Amino acid sequence: MSLKAMLKSGHTPTLFASFLYFDFSFMVWVLLGPLAVLIGSDLHLNAAQKGLMVATPSLAGAVLRVVNGLFVDRFGPKKTGIVSQLLVMAGLFVAWRLGVHSFEQVLLLAVVLGVAGAAFAIALPMASSWYPPEHQGLALGIAGAGNSGTVLASLFAPALAVAFGWTNVLGMALIPLVVAFVVFVVLAQDSPRRPAPKPAAAYLKVLSRGDAWGLMGLYGVTFGGFVGLSSSLPIYFHSEYGLSAVTAGLFTAACVFAGSMVRPIGGALADRFGGVRTLTVVLAVAALAIGVVSIGLPSLFLALGAFIVGMLALGMGNGAVFQLAPQRFSGEMGLVTGLVGMTGGFGGFYLASSLGLSKQLTGSYQAGLLIFAGLAFGALLGISAARKRWTATTLAEAQA
Repeated sequence: MSLKAMLKSGHTPTLFASFLYFDFSFMVWVLLGPLAVLIGSDLHLNAAQKGLMVATPSLAGAVLRVVNGLFVDRFGPKKTGIVSQLLVMAGLFVAWRLGVHSFEQVLLLAVVLGVAGAAFAIALPMASSWYPPEHQGLALGIAGAGNSGTVLASLFAPALAVAFGWTNVLGMALIPLVVAFVVFVVLAQDSPRRPAPKPAAAYLKVLSRGDAWGLMGLYGVTFGGFVGLSSSLPIYFHSEYGLSAVTAGLFTAACVFAGSMVRPIGGALADRFGGVRTLTVVLAVAALAIGVVSIGLPSLFLALGAFIVGMLALGMGNGAVFQLAPQRFSGEMGLVTGLVGMTGGFGGFYLASSLGLSKQLTGSYQAGLLIFAGLAFGALLGISAARKRWTATTLAEAQA
């Protein structure tokens, strides 16, 4: 797989603009996770409330990804992206200037941040529409590496919050968002090969196809695990190992960096060996890693190592899922991206909220982690059962 050949086959400025837009949107989407220890202390939140707080942006983003998928197919990704980014910047500005003083208000902020999470359904279809099928895995892996924005949030938000107050971090987040907005407006272009708009009712036919539900379930585990852990690990490391908010953010950043940087590798491996084979391996590794950490490892660094392995597997799984998606739904990629992304957001909401609830009810995160490991194993069984049919379908389509 040649990076040079892939870049020549499409539109590099749009690919870069999509990545940057996605990157800073994701930074904002998970912002409450790195700030959760400080917010929880100031607003006197219990474990379940902190879990719901960091999970709500995932839920809002999940719902809005479907909306954005419809808008992308109807109005184009560029117009949809511009409007969405303006809404996020306006919401952050209001929260910064007026402050956030209660649990209810922080949940309202979380909904606004969910709009940023819905950028997924804008950036990926925009990039996808410029590249041929043989380069979809790598191209979407590069655009999807905007997951790395979660690293920026984990690295910088806690230290800035300690120095300037967590409310002021909301205002500081506007700076990179404005930069990404300008780049997006100037460089990004809708592809001339973008499918013609269809009636909204026509998109619902996608849900009658089993492949759509299969991809949705797989992404609910791979991306849901990635974003759920990205939001929850600062709280986990603080609660279980007594780390400060800043140090917990650094440990989380190491895990998130691993998961976000390998997304293009997952896409490239799927291009080379097939998305089904790649997912079979990475789901097995993810289930094992999360299962191991669920037992409550006595050493902080053992837990860090297990989480890094799990995030590596989940990150590559994200890239592999989106190597499969355009092969089966090239004409409805906007909506399919929204639907698949929606289940990823739901998966993140489930994991983050269930971890908080597990801690609140049992005094331990073990049950929440173990159940998620079981879901990853269930996804492995599902992809294994569908492997023969999906592989045969891909070969038939390639020969057609």
